[in-house]
Amino acid sequence: MPEGPSIVILREHIETLHLKGQEILEVSGNVKTIDKDLLLHKKVKDFKSWGKHFLIIFDKFTIRIHLLMFGTYLFDDEKSTPLKLGLTFKNHQVNFYTCDIRLIAGDIKKTYDFSADIMASEWKPAKAIKKLKELPDELICDELLNQTIFSGVGNIIKNEVLYRSKIHPLSEIKNIPLAKLKLLVKQVSVYGYEFLEQKKAGTLKKHWLVYSKKECPLGHPIQKSLMGKSQRQTHYCDGCQKRY
Repeated sequence: MPEGPSIVILREHIETLHLKGQEILEVSGNVKTIDKDLLLHKKVKDFKSWGKHFLIIFDKFTIRIHLLMFGTYLFDDEKSTPLKLGLTFKNHQVNFYTCDIRLIAGDIKKTYDFSADIMASEWKPAKAIKKLKELPDELICDELLNQTIFSGVGNIIKNEVLYRSKIHPLSEIKNIPLAKLKLLVKQVSVYGYEFLEQKKAGTLKKHWLVYSKKECPLGHPIQKSLMGKSQRQTHYCDGCQKRY
């Protein structure tokens, strides 16, 4: 599943096509969750990303695109996979495949809290810490994937920032020292931007410290198991990460 930085790449790429303010001349695809005719001849007001969601904003509604586990997109090109939604502008075409598409009515800021998005300029780390402290009995491995706290964090970011912060994934939030929580929240954003640059450079996997690794940088064996309520695959080092 694409994580927040990957959706930022999509947003940045589409911005280079200068489609903001342009009219949609043709709508195609097999999407059933929205009325395609609603988009025809509408002008795009803006493009935004929120965590794992890509947002195409119009005057009175927004189209939300979630790429799920295997979603893809193409600009000015097509593929054999069934097209979910295709938007044709004067000089460019944008095609989305294997994704979930929804319509959100009204002001997008009433639906999305951009201060929870780790890749947004509105990101507020203090707010994330406050939300974590309101969930004292929860496991940190679960709440790092809580999109209302850390919008854009997926399994890769979860594993990497827990290792960088030296916190065991099965730590209960109430037992984690405040200084460690602050470090963790800081690392979420710092690593998010490192992820973004490494993804652009095609070097993301080369820089992983624990994710999909057999040993940590100090040579300790990496453990791998399904953890927490989410039962997501977790990679961690018992030698480096303290369980609180």
